This record gives sequence, C-alpha cells and structure tokens, in this order.
Amino acid sequence: MLNFTYHVPTRVVFGKGSLDKLGRELSCLGDSLLFVYGQGSIKKTGLYDAVHQILKKQQQVRYRELAGVQPNPRITSVRDGIALCKEHGVTGILAVGGGSVLDCAKTIATGVFYPDDPWEMFLKGDSTIQRALPVGAVMTFAGTGSEMNGNAVISNEQTSQKLAIHSDLLRPAFSLLDPTYTITVPRDQTAAGVVDIFSHILEQYFSPTQETFVQDRLAESLLNTIVHYGPVTLNEPHQYEARAQVMWTSSLALNGLLGYGKLSDWATHAIEHVLSAFYDVTHGVGLAILTPAWMQYVCEPKTRERFVTYAQNVWGITGTDADHVATQGILKTQEFFTSLGMPTRLRDIGIHNERLQEAAKSAVAFGDIGKFKKLGYRDVLTILQNAY
Repeated sequence: MLNFTYHVPTRVVFGKGSLDKLGRELSCLGDSLLFVYGQGSIKKTGLYDAVHQILKKQQQVRYRELAGVQPNPRITSVRDGIALCKEHGVTGILAVGGGSVLDCAKTIATGVFYPDDPWEMFLKGDSTIQRALPVGAVMTFAGTGSEMNGNAVISNEQTSQKLAIHSDLLRPAFSLLDPTYTITVPRDQTAAGVVDIFSHILEQYFSPTQETFVQDRLAESLLNTIVHYGPVTLNEPHQYEARAQVMWTSSLALNGLLGYGKLSDWATHAIEHVLSAFYDVTHGVGLAILTPAWMQYVCEPKTRERFVTYAQNVWGITGTDADHVATQGILKTQEFFTSLGMPTRLRDIGIHNERLQEAAKSAVAFGDIGKFKKLGYRDVLTILQNAY
C-alpha cells in the first residue's frame, strides 16, 4: 500500500427531508450567493421553489441565479458564472442538481480567482488551483460522486475537448443527499448513473499497486451493492431503499476511500471524455460500451489474476481455468450493462468510424493513459475499433 493523506471535509446530510437543513448549512457560504442549476428539471419537480423559499428566509443573504447548465457542462457556463460572481461580490456558490451542475459550480468557484480564462486551468493542470469560493450542494442525481470529491469535468465546444481538474479546495463544504429527489430522474439517465458508479469503482479496483486488501474488499462490496440495487432503481423506481443504497454508493465510490494508497487507472474515462467532447455522448452510456472493450484488451497473462479475483468476488464465477474465469467476468460485466438498457457498440450511438483515429490521438494528447496497463495511441485506437 502506498502512503496517503485522507481528507474528506464535506459535511454530508443524508436522507429524507435533508433539504430542511439547508438554511442551517448556508452560513458557510457567506452573504452573497450564486444559485446554480440545470435546464429546468428542478422547476418541474418543485425543488426550485423549495430552495427559493429557503433562500428568501435568509434575510442577510443576497443571491443571483445561473441557470441552464448542460449535462456535459460547458466552459461558456463557467465564464458566465465567473462574471456574475465578480459583478455581485459572490462569497459562496449553491449548486442544485446533478454532478454536471456541481462540476460547473466548482470550476466557477476557483475560476473567480484565476487571472486568465478558466479553460487555461484545464490545460495547465491542477497546480493552477490556489483558491476557491466555498460550494454547497443539493443533489438530485446518483452517479458522478461529485458531492464528496474535488473533481470537476468541463467541455469546450470550440476545441472539442472534455478535461478535468482536481483539488481538495473544490470539495463541497456540504452536500444534502435526499434519495427521493432521484426518483424523477428518467430511466435512461438513472441507468447511465448506475454505470458511472460501477465504472468509478472499476477504475480504482484495477490497479498495479499490490497489497491493497482493504481497498479491494471495499470496492467489491460496493460493486455488489450496485449489481443488486442498480436494477431495482429501474424496475421499482419508487423504492426508497434502492435509491438510498445507490446514492450513498455513488458518494463512497469517488470520495477517495477506494483510491487512497494505490494507483488508479482512469484510461476508460479518458477515452470516453473524448467521445463526449466530440459527440456530446451521455457519459454513462459511453462507459458502458468502452469498459468491456478495455477489459478485453488489457486482460493478459500479467493482469489476469486481477480479472480472476474480480470474476470470483463480484460475479461468483468458479473454476480452475483462469482464462475462462477471467473471460466470464468480463462477459458478466457486459451483460449487466445490457440488462440496464445500455447499447453495446459505438456505432449504435452515432459514433463515426472515420473519427476513431482522431479520437485516439486526442485521448493521448498529453501522453500515455492508464496505470493498470499503459495505453498509447495504437492501444486506444484498437479499443475504439473493438468497441465500434
């Protein structure tokens, strides 16, 4: 196990009625807020009005709104938010919605202090993040894990790029997680969130670091939770317990718990981000197609033991033939994604074969990707071609 410092300062208020605690939590955001939300779903569900009423009761608090944040949030929204913060002296940001809204809010929070265009932070790296406004979240979606981590992913339509930044300064000061708010999420988006959670765990589970027993068993437990409760959220969408289990797993999957003390891979995410930037693909959908293709490509004699352990402990596959057990684990993964209604081929979601080479080049534009197995241009292109 590698050395690490575990730091998760986010205050989580979980469960039914957690919005009732919003007024109390707002104090850490100061007296001038930016209220950030998406493209209208919180107005349809009544959450917007509920938050609005709570904000109105905070007599010393002024706030402005930034609406219309996209599912793959754009740098243009970030720029608009920064302008509002500077104009109105914003002291904190409240994000209400899914992970995309929160990613946008986090980027605004640090972009306010960045002297140049905020996209430069994504090109120059995490060291550019020196300060950030406090951010609070009211989550309506289970999948991204953004509610407890310091990650933010933003798309740039002009350059066809989707890049990430990370800093502990971007971890939310608080996150209110009420699973009932995820009930109204459409079925296809719920399924995509389930895949995203599963993928987050796999990206950390498949690691070259040895002797990570604690992290591995935790990861397998969370994977088993998603295998059990993920389909329930689709087949019995109003079942609170299933929604709660999936929502909390989403948070634990990417708050650092599974990744501290080991190297994580993240190659599949890097490839999918390119496809999202090129085609505005739903993140979980792209991951459902690419993950089995990545598994098949990197499963080789040097890595097979990890795939055997995965197949045994997550899917209950037995046998003495290591090749067979490993292969069955990969097939079970693809079958699980298919059972959620996910497509299996890139061509099924409008990806064009003639752009695969361009996508592969973009995925490795900053160097080889992956830690479990390093992937260069030819490797990524082969994975894309196999997934096509």
